Amino acid sequence: MKVVCLSGGVGGAKLARGLYDALGSDLTVVGNVGDDLELLGLHVSPDLDSVLYALAGLNDEGRGWGRAGESWRTLESAREWGGDAWFQLGDLDLGLHLVRAAALRRGDALSSVTAALVGAAGVEAVLLPATDDALRTRVVTPAGTFSFQDWFVGRRHEDEVDGVVFDGADRATPAPGVVEAIREADGLVFAPSNPYVSLGPILAVTAIREAVAERGVRCVAVSPLIGGRAVKGPLDRMLTRMAGGTTPAHVAGCYPELVDALVIDRADAPAEAPIPLVATATLMEDRASSRRLAETVLEVAA
Repeated sequence: MKVVCLSGGVGGAKLARGLYDALGSDLTVVGNVGDDLELLGLHVSPDLDSVLYALAGLNDEGRGWGRAGESWRTLESAREWGGDAWFQLGDLDLGLHLVRAAALRRGDALSSVTAALVGAAGVEAVLLPATDDALRTRVVTPAGTFSFQDWFVGRRHEDEVDGVVFDGADRATPAPGVVEAIREADGLVFAPSNPYVSLGPILAVTAIREAVAERGVRCVAVSPLIGGRAVKGPLDRMLTRMAGGTTPAHVAGCYPELVDALVIDRADAPAEAPIPLVATATLMEDRASSRRLAETVLEVAA
C-alpha cells in the first residue's frame, strides 16, 4: 500500500515514524516549509528535519524535537559573540544545516537537498518539501503580524491568533514528485499536526490542494487533540478563537471536502462530525504506540 502523509513536525513526525515502520519504502511524507527560517546564515527547515530525524531514529523523544544526545556549545559561543541565537540549534543539528546551506548556495533545490539528506540517513521512505519555492507562514495577532517562528518561539505563542497568512503561496508550485505521489497513492493521511500552521501551508499550494481534492482514494486525518486539548502547542486556543471550539467536528471543519474520516482519541468520543469518526488511542509516547496508531490509520485508509 503506497501512502502519502502530509505532515508538520513533532506529532506529525511521530506518526510518520509509525507509518514508516509499517510501510517502509511505500511511504512518502510531504513536509511543511512555512516554518523555515534563515538564522546565522543557515537555512533551517524545522518540520522537515523533525520528520527526517524521526524516520532515521535520531530524534529526541523526550524533548519532542531535535536530535537525541544533543549539545549546545556552538550556539552558546555564537551568543557570546553577539550572534542571533534566539532559536535553539544544537551542535548535531547545525551539521545538517551547514550541509543544506552549502547545497542551496550552489543552486540545488530544497527537494534535491532533502533527498540527499534522507539518503545519507539511510531512510528508505521519501521525504518531500511541499514546495521548493519561498513560502512562509505569518501569524496575525492583536499585537501585530509576525513570522511563524517569531510568534511561536520568540513570543512563545502567547498572542492569540486571528488569522494565518501564507506569503508566496499564490506563486508556489509543488516540489517535484509531490503531485505525482498523491495521484499514485493508495491512501492519503493528514498527520496530527496543527491544521492552521502546519498542514495549512502545504494545502495553500494550489496544485497540492487540488490533487488531494481530486483523489480517487481515501484520505484520513488524525486529530491533534486529546480530550479537546493540544498535546503540545497552542492549537486548542487557536481552534477555540477561530473555529468556535475544540470538538472533533471543529477539527474536521478545518479540512472541508478533503478528508473521508477523522481518527480521534477515545477521550474525545462519543462525538458527532460531518465525516465518520474512528476512536482509538492517539497519544504517541514511544515508537510502539506510534506504530499502533499508524496501523489503525492504515486500516481506515484502506
